[in-house]
Formats: sequence, C-alpha cells, structure tokens
Amino acid sequence: MKNNIKYILTSNGIKLINFYQKFLSPIITRFLEFFGLLKNNSCVFYPTCSEYTKEAIKKYGILKGSYLGFFRILRCHPWQKNHIDPLK
Repeated sequence: MKNNIKYILTSNGIKLINFYQKFLSPIITRFLEFFGLLKNNSCVFYPTCSEYTKEAIKKYGILKGSYLGFFRILRCHPWQKNHIDPLK
C-alpha cells in the first residue's frame, strides 16, 4: 500500500513537470521576452531545473526530490558560476 502511494505521488509529480515543460514554460518565456525581462531564453544550468527536479524525484522520491529542485531554482540567476550541476 505504501509503495503504491509513493509510486502515484512520484508519477504525478513527474507528469506535472512534463506539463510545465510542454505547455507553461513556452508561454512564460514568450511573456518575459515580450516585456524585455528575458534576454537569453536558455537555462543557465545543465541539466535544466525541471530536468534536474525530475531526476531528483525519480532517485529520491517526491519529498526530497522536490526539496532539491526548489533549492536548485533558488540558485538560478545569470551570475551563476558553475553552469554544470548534475544530480549527485
């Protein structure tokens, strides 16, 4: 029973990120470019924050994976020194 709940939460978290990548991210990017708030439409990190979060959720589960993804997003800014940040 506990594994079923963990699987459902993990798969739904990944589906939510996929939805963001496919539908919301392009809309947000165009909006920010239109108002001149985004000059370069590529992510400063490799892998991107959403891919990093998906990997973290698959590896560590929904709670720790979401936690790692959230703090990765907080570190995202154009002055970031280390652009390659793989999941450990």
